[in-house]
Amino acid sequence: MKIRFEKMSGAGNDFVVVDNRNGVVRDGAALARKICDRHWGVGADGLLLAEKSTVAAFRMMYFNADGSYGGMCGNGGRCMADYAVRKGMAPPKHEFDALDHVYSAQVKEGSVKLKMKDPSGLKRSFVLPVGGRRLAMTFLDTGSPHVVVLASKVTRKGLDAVDVVGLGRAIRSHKRFKPEGVNVNFVETEGRRALRIRTYERGVEAETLACGTGSIAAGIVAYLDFGMATPVKVVPKGHRDLFVDFVVGADGGIVNVTLEGPAETVFEGEFEFS
Repeated sequence: MKIRFEKMSGAGNDFVVVDNRNGVVRDGAALARKICDRHWGVGADGLLLAEKSTVAAFRMMYFNADGSYGGMCGNGGRCMADYAVRKGMAPPKHEFDALDHVYSAQVKEGSVKLKMKDPSGLKRSFVLPVGGRRLAMTFLDTGSPHVVVLASKVTRKGLDAVDVVGLGRAIRSHKRFKPEGVNVNFVETEGRRALRIRTYERGVEAETLACGTGSIAAGIVAYLDFGMATPVKVVPKGHRDLFVDFVVGADGGIVNVTLEGPAETVFEGEFEFS
């Protein structure tokens, strides 16, 4: 059968987006493995399916390129929100559900702001033995599990010199994070309100040009550990700025987290899938 799709990019994080409200795609994992292949398919970091929802405008299902279920994806959610507005599935301000949580989206000209889940599981500045060295990092779950590592703790040469794939893969697969694994973000501050980030994503098993939930994790760590003011500008490898904002509650917890940035259609077409 032929499946209509759009190829979209959220700050360099690229996705194949399919309207599956008719339920024609029954095996999202199999389609993700085939359509996301960069040699034999369309090529993408992941597959986004828009499905029927009983609690919101639609449900977003996200599969990584390897077919694993990806949970929540910040940049994917922003792309899906833009797609839904353009396809008449939802108004510019709407809600959708993903992974048993309802997210709020605001689609504007050239930008999408997404209200995310409050982070959980924060564990600050613990030391992990990796590859013969001991690295300090912070863990938190922002819809997907992440660790944030300051690039200067890895090398004196800065973020561009970090072996993101080699070191990221070693941390991602560390026994501490088994069996699900973890996403790994290396960051470098730029002044009081900005930081650069490079991310190794599980499921893609490579460095990606951007990661929304990783950018949120990095922005929160920048506030907690470096005193960075909000909104935090996060500059990913794709060089399309993302903005992370949040409020600190009376108990010191992080709430009302938003992620804002570009969502762009690259092309559209049909894909043969059986």
